[in-house]
Order: sequence, then structure tokens, then C-alpha cells
Amino acid sequence: MIRVVLADDQMLVRAGFRALLESESDFEIVGEASTGEQAVALAQREHPDVVLMDIRMPDGDGLWATEQIVAEPSLAGTHIVIVTTFELDEYVAQAITAGASGFLVKHAEPTELIRAVRVAAAGDALLSPGVTRRLLERIAGGMKAPPSTEALTALTDREREVLALVGQGLTNTEIAAELFLSPLTAKTHVSRIMSKLGARDRVHLVVVAYETGLVQPGWQ
Repeated sequence: MIRVVLADDQMLVRAGFRALLESESDFEIVGEASTGEQAVALAQREHPDVVLMDIRMPDGDGLWATEQIVAEPSLAGTHIVIVTTFELDEYVAQAITAGASGFLVKHAEPTELIRAVRVAAAGDALLSPGVTRRLLERIAGGMKAPPSTEALTALTDREREVLALVGQGLTNTEIAAELFLSPLTAKTHVSRIMSKLGARDRVHLVVVAYETGLVQPGWQ
């Protein structure tokens, strides 16, 4: 069972999410929050698998709440999915950097929301390749210092190749096709890279790929 907290200051939005997720047999809504502070308190009490987090909320917005939850060691198994009205919300990139496992726009199809929660609960990212590039280019574009490659020293040449493709937004299946590997081998490489780099999830591998200069803004 995937345990979910809904955090949004609009009751109708929460009600819609609850009705949709509870229509599936593997979801359980363990709480609702209308403020950032409530979201953090609920996460600390319930230890959900996923928090669907709105950005614009009173008493601590979704960005603040995400930072608080991710910083709590006991909540390492809780994954944040940012839910936003705008695809390029100015705070989304900051939320991803803070530790969110991805984001979903509120006008997404119901099947996308269901998939997003399941993917996040499994510890994977749910950003589409195009969205990943746009968000991470904004992160990389805001860096003041030259990127450091120190984080890459623990990786093999093959793992660097895989990380570069993750940074470009490719899925494990696409990486396997690009490098003539089996999907299982590609998945194994990604898991090992995450372990070596201490990455919370796949989104953070993309961040590392940009921060180290392995992938640069504007690459196709």
C-alpha cells in the first residue's frame, strides 16, 4: 500500500486528488494539509511514502516544507511530488534542488497523477525528458562557480556515460538502446551511480550531471 499525504491550500483540489487516488486499490490517503507547517507535521507523524505538495501555501510554502521534510533523516523514505499550476513555476527548480522527486502540473491527466505517485514511491523521478532539461538548465544557468568534477572520480567510464544520458533526460530503456545494453544492465548502472554519489533519487543524478559540467545547458 502506498501511503500519501495531500498538501494544498485548496480544499477542492485535495478532494479531487483524494477521490482519484482512492479509486485505486494500492493507495491510502493518510492525511491532508492546507499549509506548509501542517504538511511537515503530517509527514513527521505519518511517515508517508509520498507527499503531493503544492508550492503556494500559507504558513510555510511548499518549497520550505519540502526542505524541512528532506532534511529530516527519519523521513528518508518519504518522497515529494511538487504539484504546480504552471509548468515552469519559478520555484519548481528550487524545490527539485531541495530534494523533491519531481513535479506534476495540476492540469495533467488523471493517469499521469496516479503514475507520478507510484513512480515517486518507488524512489524514481517523474520528470519528462523535456521538462528535466528546462528545469536543470535553469539550475545550471544560475551557478556562479565553475563546476567541479570531484564527484565523478568514483565513477567508471561507463558510469559517466550513463550519468550523462540520465542528465539529458533519458529513461533506462533509452539509455540501454543508446549504449547497446539490456534495460536491466542500464538500471543496475543507474542504481550503482546513485549509491556512489549518495543521490536521493534520479532527479539528483540529473542535478549532479549539470553541476559537474558532464551535461551543459543547451545540449540537445
